[in-house]
Amino acid sequence: MSLSISIFGLGYTGSVSAACFASMGNCVIGVDVNPAKIEMLASGRSPIVEARVPELLSEAHAAGRLRATTDPAEAVQESEISFVCVGTPSLRSGKIDLSHVIKVAGEIGTALRNKKASHVVVLRSTVLPGTTQSTIVPILEKESGRKHGDGFFVAYNPEFMREGSAVADFLQPPYTVLGADDSQQLKKLRDLYRTIPGAVFETTIPVAEMVKYASNLYHAVKVGFANEVGTLCKHLGVDTEVVTEIFTSDQRLNISAAYLSPGFAFGGSCLPKDLRAIAHRAKEMDLKLPFLEALIPSNLEHVNRAIDAVLRTNKRKVAMLGLSFKAGTDDLRESPQVELIKRLLGEGCQLRLWDEDVSLGHLAGSNRQYIEEILPHIGSLLSHDLVEVVRSAEVVIIGTQAATRDRLERLLAPDQIVIDLVNLKKTRRVETNRGYEGICW
Repeated sequence: MSLSISIFGLGYTGSVSAACFASMGNCVIGVDVNPAKIEMLASGRSPIVEARVPELLSEAHAAGRLRATTDPAEAVQESEISFVCVGTPSLRSGKIDLSHVIKVAGEIGTALRNKKASHVVVLRSTVLPGTTQSTIVPILEKESGRKHGDGFFVAYNPEFMREGSAVADFLQPPYTVLGADDSQQLKKLRDLYRTIPGAVFETTIPVAEMVKYASNLYHAVKVGFANEVGTLCKHLGVDTEVVTEIFTSDQRLNISAAYLSPGFAFGGSCLPKDLRAIAHRAKEMDLKLPFLEALIPSNLEHVNRAIDAVLRTNKRKVAMLGLSFKAGTDDLRESPQVELIKRLLGEGCQLRLWDEDVSLGHLAGSNRQYIEEILPHIGSLLSHDLVEVVRSAEVVIIGTQAATRDRLERLLAPDQIVIDLVNLKKTRRVETNRGYEGICW
């Protein structure tokens, strides 16, 4: 089943999308304000330099599946789906420039005013979460004189293409993300992508918008991390290539989903001290590693957010469930939970602590020394009686995943406030009348 598609914006994303959609047997109309791009596409030539795109466009043109126009109304009238692929560059301040998207949305909206058949508008341009619903939909409604869902539907479909391998990325993506207010509005997009392999995620528009940013941010993080580690290796006289080969061979922790679930700050006896050691050694060599040096301050901000979440409740009786930096260990060294307790005590909160893995009588060595220096009176706060600790509090902080949902459901009162630092899955959350809040959601 072929579909008729109009693509607004014949830059990199639009041209690749036009070539690939046409190669899949769809009829494609390219739309752009630049007459030179229109002339090139209309004659089957590529407006961009990208492997395989010239061949695909030439074949589509020869088969009669490709044309181009500068007239938005014509493109909307003669297509079922319009993809918005215009650029969203940065202004000098760093703020995203939505002027091109806004202009195209207005043109499509005006064209929809005179169209009787239902139309799907799909945003592919990278925009901040909430933009489609707060900016694009209102423009379409105003210019078309219709309400979203009445004659037109809006979806968000991010692209994950890399220059140089864009066609392969388009035709064999890691996944396809379709965002809409109602899954029933995605029927035509499902049909369009039915031959594309990989998982398909149907979700809300804001989630689809954010997945694009999450992907690009993580790619930037990886490049920044790799470059600073490589720089460090060079200055230490270590073989960067061998370090990278060994490091990337670990696909259980290093190159995996491990540590990528948002939650509380990191702690323990390894990560904080190793970051400090590397930062100090870099300073000794007059070497700037701003990415790695920023991790400790970034980590501390999660503790600050947790403190703010507690203080905003205007309650002072607090139960902390979990003292060690993660469940299943009694290691308290540099536990962010311990730092949180210390700071809350300084703010005048009355705390009771529970951790089934921590017994002061069994702590030894540097572990015991650390907690005695940080919280010398911890013995008077710590209890192994979960019932007593929870029922003494107005605010219950979930610091580790040790306490199960079943146990908490039996203990929590409707008027207690729960602050979840470990981002428990929805099936494990116990909501109260006053609320359940996480610092990452």
